[in-house]
Amino acid sequence: MGKKTSSGESSTSLTKALGIIEATVQQSRPPTAAELSTLLGLAKPTAHRLSSTLREMGFLQRDPATGGLIPGGRLQTLALDVLASSALRGPRHNILSALAEETGESCNLGVLAAGQVVYQDRVETKWPLGLRFDVGSQVPIHCTALGKLFLSFMPERQRTKYLGTLTLTRYTENTCTDPSVLEASLEQIQTEGVSFDNGEFISGVICMAVPIHIPNRSGGVVVGIAISAPEARLTLDQMRLHIPALRDAAKKLSLTFEDPD
Repeated sequence: MGKKTSSGESSTSLTKALGIIEATVQQSRPPTAAELSTLLGLAKPTAHRLSSTLREMGFLQRDPATGGLIPGGRLQTLALDVLASSALRGPRHNILSALAEETGESCNLGVLAAGQVVYQDRVETKWPLGLRFDVGSQVPIHCTALGKLFLSFMPERQRTKYLGTLTLTRYTENTCTDPSVLEASLEQIQTEGVSFDNGEFISGVICMAVPIHIPNRSGGVVVGIAISAPEARLTLDQMRLHIPALRDAAKKLSLTFEDPD
């Protein structure tokens, strides 16, 4: 008998492939194809074949350190595109716009992806002097308000791994390049629940960020909201006056991440 190529079989293969992607991103460490086989109840040849295909397509890739599977560049781009698209069409952009109107400063909604901060959405200030970034822009994790926020809320083991492998590139004279000093500042950020960038990434630009706690999610903070302004217009002490507004916006944004009833 010839090989069947029914739409039903194609649908089944697609379901299994999507299951592999979903299971891969949900694991706390990079899983192997054999582990995914056990986890999903797939035959080992099927798990290896689909994993290989997904790697060839760029949706998955091998982790250089462990050899397990991690999200590939194509999957990361797709995820960010989905987030950006939904943000512009949904209530999150309206919340950012209201915050920008209230504070008079640029507002960013950022996520942690592949060890960097990626802007999911952004509302620019109406002032002529501002900082211009596009949605999808990536900024470092060790010297930005959002980046340090994500680092501070990581589980201890994960944060230790990050600090042990991060290259603390100096961008300005205020950039912290001492891991022990950075770690001490992260402890303070976690305690206070607010993170600052005092011209550490771009000279003359200050930022402040707070976490967005996603309901029913454990394992650290991966989404945050921030405002940024030139030092010529705002000091850090003046920026602190906006903490209540920033936290209120973060609380509203957390509701947009809840599963619909």
